[in-house]
Amino acid sequence: MSEPTPYQLLEVDEDASFDEVQEARTRKAEQYSGDKKRLESIEAAYDAILMDRLRQRQEGKIKVPERIRFPERLTPAPASFTPSPPSGSPAWLQRLIDTPSRSDILWPAGVYAGLGGLSIYPAANDSLLQLTLALGVGSCLYFVNRKEQKFGRAVLLTVAGLVIGLVLGGLLGPLLSTATPFITTEKFIALFTFLILWLVSGFLR
Repeated sequence: MSEPTPYQLLEVDEDASFDEVQEARTRKAEQYSGDKKRLESIEAAYDAILMDRLRQRQEGKIKVPERIRFPERLTPAPASFTPSPPSGSPAWLQRLIDTPSRSDILWPAGVYAGLGGLSIYPAANDSLLQLTLALGVGSCLYFVNRKEQKFGRAVLLTVAGLVIGLVLGGLLGPLLSTATPFITTEKFIALFTFLILWLVSGFLR
């Protein structure tokens, strides 16, 4: 009595599809789940059929289904990636502006609020104003340098903030001193400079 062929062991026709062969293998494995020897013969038959199919395909005896040869034809093309449009601001400005954390805003705000309070103290004289401005400049330098550890850049930003604060404060001070007589022009310049230094230390890098 001749040995059964792999197709006979799985009980499939020789022209059965690959899906039918897989289903037969799964069905047989479930049927003989407790028989180790029979399971080994089922796996051997399945492997033999796969090798036979591969040989036939290489020899051109069977046609490879389109879904196997060209699977990309059946899968939908992925949506084309559309890069987000660049923002209107130039690259150098994007590198300059920072998105600060809460502590990056509150710590400098506390420092400059304290310096501002000292500068508008009724008994404050020119020496105290100069001292508070010096402390404000040093604080700005520290806060900016702490972000990226670039001391030269921190110096430039701090000096720029100081100059802008002094110039704009000097322009606006005489206009507002009449409305707030208890704050002199010098004190207003100091307060405005602290505001600019706070913006620099919190929102630039």
